[in-house]
Amino acid sequence: MIDNWFKKDIENIWDTHSIVVVIDVTKESWFLLDSLGNDVTIFKAKDELEELKIKYEIEKSNNSQDKFIIYTTTPREDLKFIREYTETHGTIEISRLDTYIKNKVKVHLNLNINLGKEELISAAKVSIGKTETYWLDLSHKGSSEIFDLEKELLPFLHDPKSFSKKYDESTQEIFYKKISELIEQIYVKKPVSTLATEVVHHLLDGLIKNNIHPTLLNVYNTWIDSYSYKDSLLAYIDNYKTGQKEDLFEVHVAHPFKNLDIQWFIEIGKHISDKAYVDKMLPLINQRNGNKVAKSLNILFWNDVKVILEFDEKNINQISSFQEAVDFYLKHFYKLDRAIRKLYSEFLTQRELIEPWQLYYKNLSNIFLDKWFKYIEDYSSNQTGRIQQILNKHSSKTAIIVGDGVAWEFSKDIIDAMGHTEYELTSDYMLAGLPSETEHNMSQLYVDSGEVFSTKKEREEYLTKNNADLDLGFIDLDNVNETTDKVNFLICSCKDPDKLGETYQQQALKYFDSVANTYAAKIKQLLRNGYKQVYLLTDHGYTLTGILDNSDKIEVQLSSDAAKNERYIRTKKRQEIDDHLMMEISQNYSDYEYCYFSKRLGPFKTPGVYGFSHGGISPQETLIPYLKWTNTGTQEDLLEVVISNKSDLKDITGNIYSIKLKGNAEADNLFAMQRKVFLMFFADGKEINKSDIFTIEKGEELKKEYQFDSHQQIEVKILDANTKQQLDKAIITQSSARDLGGLF
Repeated sequence: MIDNWFKKDIENIWDTHSIVVVIDVTKESWFLLDSLGNDVTIFKAKDELEELKIKYEIEKSNNSQDKFIIYTTTPREDLKFIREYTETHGTIEISRLDTYIKNKVKVHLNLNINLGKEELISAAKVSIGKTETYWLDLSHKGSSEIFDLEKELLPFLHDPKSFSKKYDESTQEIFYKKISELIEQIYVKKPVSTLATEVVHHLLDGLIKNNIHPTLLNVYNTWIDSYSYKDSLLAYIDNYKTGQKEDLFEVHVAHPFKNLDIQWFIEIGKHISDKAYVDKMLPLINQRNGNKVAKSLNILFWNDVKVILEFDEKNINQISSFQEAVDFYLKHFYKLDRAIRKLYSEFLTQRELIEPWQLYYKNLSNIFLDKWFKYIEDYSSNQTGRIQQILNKHSSKTAIIVGDGVAWEFSKDIIDAMGHTEYELTSDYMLAGLPSETEHNMSQLYVDSGEVFSTKKEREEYLTKNNADLDLGFIDLDNVNETTDKVNFLICSCKDPDKLGETYQQQALKYFDSVANTYAAKIKQLLRNGYKQVYLLTDHGYTLTGILDNSDKIEVQLSSDAAKNERYIRTKKRQEIDDHLMMEISQNYSDYEYCYFSKRLGPFKTPGVYGFSHGGISPQETLIPYLKWTNTGTQEDLLEVVISNKSDLKDITGNIYSIKLKGNAEADNLFAMQRKVFLMFFADGKEINKSDIFTIEKGEELKKEYQFDSHQQIEVKILDANTKQQLDKAIITQSSARDLGGLF
């Protein structure tokens, strides 16, 4: 604010004179002139010789509109060549800077400022660029308001050395004293990086002891959210030692220490079956789960902890039919499966951490599975021929993604990865075929006769043969891109997450987020490419064994002709079994007539590795998603943009071709007046070029020129710049004839 008042003094003199002489005998006021910027001419007169030079420069000016400022620290009576300007023009004489500042505050704001000289001068320097509110706060609250520490501390802590250059030495010292007061230290001159580290340690100590100063807490919250400054905070945290605490939970909920979260996790796990203890801890867990600092630092497992601890097993007792068991799993129990999967992903290699949580989860699973198998005789698969049913149902462009091992709970990750979109989701489920393994159930999806084919090629050939009248195509999901729009019905295959699980077992869990994101990205791409609906189907779900002891494996004595798998067993003859552990169905397959399934999530004892398995009849393996995303967005009210010269693009002579784009709109509304679009170019199924975004107006026809370069055929597409929706496309072909360049 002082800068505005000083500038006003200058301007008042300039109203009647062309020269202002600023006499600063205190040698402390240059910052006022520095605040004027580079738009004014300022001469510095240090001695008589410089006075003479300045007088010469001013006198030779022929422009009566020129304005000058002369700054000198020489008293008026000692001036020689420029003294006459102090008498014939205007003068601002500052004999005591603090008095000058007090007078300005009094005149402009009618305030009395009671600060010592050094603090007042520092306050004036800090006030530059600020409003009169700064001085009002200073008059009421005193020297504590010279610096807005909540704003100044963050850049200081981020880069102390660079920040210190902002102020002169005397102002720096006052700033450092204010910081020292904040952290309850006596000011001692020290390297600024040392002081910054002490401030951060005081801040982190306050979080650990749950007594952080409000100013530091506000700085911390801003810091953690700052894209520019966050890295420096993380570096400080890495170098900070938390030490031992008597009460683990007596810390601030916004603390940044994941090791403390893990200690909480361990401690809560020790008392996980103590309902009173859990009820006492849930408010803290809810606070930590919702804390933005924890989320910013990717400490996300508290949501899964919350899901497990808040699950009420009493609701399982209300189940009285198979359909109710199905509904309960789809609405409630799947959340436990999803939560334990995510906790496995976080802690599976740390047995002592995850074991009590796994035990608690398995006890709940056993309670639910008892109900599930109580009514299992009503189980009836409805998976057979599902792809054919979809093909029969639609005539518009339809894509069907066939995933492998997309459990119901994992499908929720895909839905979450889709985010908030304009696409409408229809969520349903299927009951998988038995046993719930890939060869059998992929055949169920593709083959409406129920016949089992061992290869994907055979299944696709069956579907093609039975739909000869349809424009049907097949593609691996990984290969879906902007060019994937050629056929009316498209079957997209994806081997994950089952392939990951079979390859890496439970170590695959760390890749599940990436798999979910891939599914979501490809679903959106297909919808943008013009497919009206995209389905997601799968063959089966999966179970996770977690930490597995030998006692968890189900060992059974069977006849020698049995084929044993982790989750099911085939036999040629009927076996004597323990009905509490296993169930039997009669099923002809190859030479086998019976199939046996575990009634628990634990596997049968088999050779090989354990972890990620399927084939059984648990809801985790057999209740599978049947999802559909529909492109309901209408383009009717938007400007239609088309390629208007498609017929001219079929046989281009030469290396240069022109694309004409036209904006058509029947509706006369605001949204149909213009549209932002861009072009994408493809050759051999790969992107080779992309244009900048440009705007096309209603009724306008734009001409864009491009080169073939080394490609003889190019596919060009128009996409909406905001939604990436495909609006039109064309094939551009280069003629094999030579361009004779007008020779004839």
